[in-house]
This record gives sequence, structure tokens and C-alpha cells, in this order.
Amino acid sequence: MPYVLLCPLFLKPVTNPNSFDMEPLTRTQILVVMGVTAIILLIVAKIWQYFGSVALIKIQFSPDGLLYGAALAGIIIVASSIVYRLWPAYRQSADAYLQLVLKPLVWPDLLWLGLLPGLSEELLFRGVMLPALGYDFFALILSSLVFGVLHLSGSQQWPYVVWATIVGFALGYSALMTDNLLVPITAHIITNWMSSGLWKFNNRNSDVTS
Repeated sequence: MPYVLLCPLFLKPVTNPNSFDMEPLTRTQILVVMGVTAIILLIVAKIWQYFGSVALIKIQFSPDGLLYGAALAGIIIVASSIVYRLWPAYRQSADAYLQLVLKPLVWPDLLWLGLLPGLSEELLFRGVMLPALGYDFFALILSSLVFGVLHLSGSQQWPYVVWATIVGFALGYSALMTDNLLVPITAHIITNWMSSGLWKFNNRNSDVTS
């Protein structure tokens, strides 16, 4: 079953660079990584905004913004499903990544898995980085590349990085087109909630027996 999950950014590297076996993480470690990563990204965003005199893309709460974000999340999940089926390397990479991130977590943890990265990553990569780099196509490409690379958790995870870069482009494009940070934030949060929830549900037997 295909999924896409866009967090957390910083994880322990692959222990064997020639395999997809990753260093196992505990639930506490995953939650700490999520919390620390979110704090770091928020601090970087605020420092960049302050010293770079960056005009942050505004979060404009509206039904349209929420609807566009939800629609974008649906597109991302459907596209991920297609890529998962057609690209074996991505399928293997995604399976390894999701197993590492999601297996130690319990259902209530998924709330933070959506909110923390969805807010902190969008604030930095779309809210601050896009306008700081020029708020144009070049800024969109560069911010998407940085977003993708920071999802690298091991040398064999490059297909996941490619997909994260594409998703980052879609999120950034939505911010440029709507001039509303609410759209990528909503899309990011819903994508993480849906993908993690579906993965936990379909792997509930392995969670019980592990």
C-alpha cells in the first residue's frame, strides 16, 4: 500500500550503506526528533526573517484556503500511490522510511506527526525561504531541492528525496499561486495524517506482534 510522509527531517543514518536496514528508533526518540526538529526549523525561520528583513507569506484563514489545501493533499497522496506502484526503488525507499518512523509510534502520536512538521517546515521552506530567495520560479526550485535533501535519512534513500523534492515543489507552487501559507500548511498536515494513519491501520497486526 503506497504512502507519502514528509517528516521528520533528521533521523539516524542507515547503518549499512548497501542496504535499507536502518538504526531502530524508540517511540521517545522519534517524538524527541520531531519536537527538536520543529523547534530548530522555527528558530531558523525567525532568525532568517528578522535579519533578512523577510516579509513572511501570510496565513489567511478562509474556507477556500482549507479546501485548496485538502485538495492538494489528495492529489499528493494519489500521485504517491501511482509512483509507488510504478517505481520499485521508491517503493523500497518509502517502505523503509515509513517503517522506521511510524512503527514505534502509537495512534495519539500521529497528531504531532502532522502538526509539528506541517507548521514548522512550511513556515521555513515556504513562508520564509520563498520570499527570501525572490518569490519566483528560481526560489521555488531551490527551496524544493533543499526541502527534499533534508529528508535524506541514508545513502540508499535517494528515491524518497526525489519524491520529497517534487512534493516540496507542489507545496511551494500552491503558496505562490494563492499567496496564502494556509494552503501548503493544510496540505502538509493532512498528507501526514492520512499517510501515517493508513500505514498504522494496515500494519496494525505487525504492531501488536512486535
